[in-house]
Amino acid sequence: MIPDAAIAISGGIDSLVTAFLLKKKYKNIIGLHFVNGYEPGPLHASALPDAFGTDSDAPVVLSECPPGHPMRQIQNQLDIPIHLVDCRRYFQQTVVDYFVDSYRNGLTPNPCMICNPLIKFGILLDLAKKLGASNFATGHYARIDKQNDSYFLQKGADPLKDQSYFLAMIPQKVLPFVRFPLGALTKQQVIEMAEHEKLTPVLKKESQDVCFIQNSSYAKFISDQNQYVGSPGIITDINGNEIGTHGGLHHFTIGQRRGINCPASEPYYVIKIDMKQNRLIVGAKTDLYKTGFKMHHINWFIPKPAIDLAVRVKIRYRHEAVEAILIPPSPDSGSAVIRFNDPQPAVTPGQGAVCYINDKIIAGGWIDE
Repeated sequence: MIPDAAIAISGGIDSLVTAFLLKKKYKNIIGLHFVNGYEPGPLHASALPDAFGTDSDAPVVLSECPPGHPMRQIQNQLDIPIHLVDCRRYFQQTVVDYFVDSYRNGLTPNPCMICNPLIKFGILLDLAKKLGASNFATGHYARIDKQNDSYFLQKGADPLKDQSYFLAMIPQKVLPFVRFPLGALTKQQVIEMAEHEKLTPVLKKESQDVCFIQNSSYAKFISDQNQYVGSPGIITDINGNEIGTHGGLHHFTIGQRRGINCPASEPYYVIKIDMKQNRLIVGAKTDLYKTGFKMHHINWFIPKPAIDLAVRVKIRYRHEAVEAILIPPSPDSGSAVIRFNDPQPAVTPGQGAVCYINDKIIAGGWIDE
């Protein structure tokens, strides 16, 4: 039977309620649970049958949910078929390797903003279409707004849970096929709905920003990849004075205070990571503030503007969007310039920057110096 809709099922409460709501609207739906190889607890890939994903030449393998697998609990609650999608190789190559390489190159990565366009709204969406589904849903707290013939990502109704920031790099062309049933709801409403409908998730904990790191620090995870060993180097203040040593630059990110271990009258913060000289540059909290930055590899949701635009920009997920001016790229440059109305702290190369007008995303890109 050809499905009307497909949903990305994680095993958590958000995707569970999303599937419940989707069933009210569409007659036939299927669930797609992608396996990345770093699943927590009972969902870990080691619980899968040996035959799953043995074809090393195939980056993705589709399998029915095997007996005894925890996703069967979700399947039985919802009375829908759930397929497992083996993305382990592709996830490692595109998300985990990107994460590790970013830290090794002095950047602070945002793996969710890579995973969403490549995995969830790439592999899974394409697979849903191949299976015949004309609608694809996820449990993100975001909305889609249609203006004339154009589709825009819009903030979710719950300001504490809004996840539009993480979606800013997905192609605009996929939005007509995408559904966000939780976009108009608050997290509390979702919890209450699950309780009322007796929906029980497999995963009790909230998903975290870096889903593939469960029980270790970022630095340890990076060190464990291909037996990577960071090179010790010097720590200097912003004037170039040597004040200490570090055990590897992958331990640090811009704005970090912990782990510097250089006694001073006031705390030091990481101001810059100098990979060429293997040097950590630190300073006072006031030294963290910048008036702007360059943004590259921009994903536009509007035609590339010819004039400066007044926007509100987020420079990390927990950052409150602030007023700024977006100066569009010149014809020979792919980088736009963001100028804050008021200086902002810890502008971090490698992180995502997302520009809004009102509640709609007009552009997303990567922070450069």
